[in-house]
Amino acid sequence: MSLELVQDPHHTMEDERDLEAAIGRQVRTQRKKLGATVGELAQLAGLSAGMLSKIENGLTSPSLTTLKNLARALNVPFTALFQRFEEQRDATFVRAGEGLKIERRGTRAGHEYALLGHSVHKQVAVEPYMITLTHESEVFPLFQHGGQEFLFVVEGEMDYHHGGRTYRMSPGDSLFFDADAPHGPETLHSLPIRFLSVITYPREGE
Repeated sequence: MSLELVQDPHHTMEDERDLEAAIGRQVRTQRKKLGATVGELAQLAGLSAGMLSKIENGLTSPSLTTLKNLARALNVPFTALFQRFEEQRDATFVRAGEGLKIERRGTRAGHEYALLGHSVHKQVAVEPYMITLTHESEVFPLFQHGGQEFLFVVEGEMDYHHGGRTYRMSPGDSLFFDADAPHGPETLHSLPIRFLSVITYPREGE
């Protein structure tokens, strides 16, 4: 497989420091929501200000009793202090020159799409592609789809059309736009052309 989905290995013994840091971040976040200082929260939870500071900075492993007292003082469920640690964290690793070749509308015009990753369990979908245009590619400035798109040219030169305007794009140039307006390569000046395309859109039903 070209796409390697790597899940953050939070739930192992060797990630104890990650758990401490996650709890600390949650305690600090909830304290700020409450509008309390370190000293005020420490007093409510029966702790010293120094101990609370260590907890917030992930420098110590608080006991269950301490966590229960903190949750009570913060007026949040006990489990809320573990929330960020328990959330799934995904990463997609793609080696140079690889990527999942997929069929999109532009494929019929000779545009090669290599999917470089995808968002998981998120309300907003993010799809990064490396698109390659060659002598066999046709111009097609009439793509339309929902969401927004970001382009970054890596190699080659082209005129890119969007919503009635044309942009001359060379390596290092970028373009960010609403994707529901007609867009796409209009003139191919220097081949091959490779550009990064990142498409974002809200997932249906979210």
